Amino acid sequence: MPAAAGAGTRHGDARQATEDPEALYRDRERPASAAGAERIWAARLAANARDFESAWKLARIRYWLGTKGPGTDDTRKAILEAGIVAARTAAALRPDAPEGHFWMAANMGGLAEAHGLRQGIRYRGQIRDALEQARRVQPAYLDGSPDRALGRWYFKVPRLFGGDLDASERHLRAALAYNPRSIITMLFLAETLDGRGKRAEARALLQTLLDTAPDPEWTPEDTRFKAQARTLLASMR
Repeated sequence: MPAAAGAGTRHGDARQATEDPEALYRDRERPASAAGAERIWAARLAANARDFESAWKLARIRYWLGTKGPGTDDTRKAILEAGIVAARTAAALRPDAPEGHFWMAANMGGLAEAHGLRQGIRYRGQIRDALEQARRVQPAYLDGSPDRALGRWYFKVPRLFGGDLDASERHLRAALAYNPRSIITMLFLAETLDGRGKRAEARALLQTLLDTAPDPEWTPEDTRFKAQARTLLASMR
């Protein structure tokens, strides 16, 4: 896990004070940049326990590190668990804002995706509750991300535990209305449509996705999603 807040020499502290964590976050594909952003936001939150912005941004970068960063499974698991802690702090500071609730769900979802059935069962209800809260306070957050994540929840969770492809499609279409060019939403909707037997519509949506340029703010993620879309489309032919 990235170095603990407050560690390092005075030279390191001075450099940290001048570095822009948002610039480092934009460069998050480089592990050193992602770790630097995490370190700065962790230090700021340690210095001010009521720093809402640092809390939710710390949860956001920990989600990236826990799902895309280097390290062992145990290391990434610990980072995601720390992301949940940061997100809970943000949600407690500003329950009327979507960020804490959304990134709490994201970190929990990362654990559920990567670390087996026990984690999925443990966090299943909490993920949905956090996303529903984010949706209540600001449904348009990140181009409808609460609806998009709920659509994915209903797609991924077995029917026995609340999964529902009809609900998945409804939420994903609601998310797509906020940003019809969202690559991640198109991919998730295409997978749901395919699961519902609407293969022709799914193929057309995937082709639209592949013809869409990545969002500059989310280029690292969109590049990965486009690769997944190519694989999925090829499997449908």
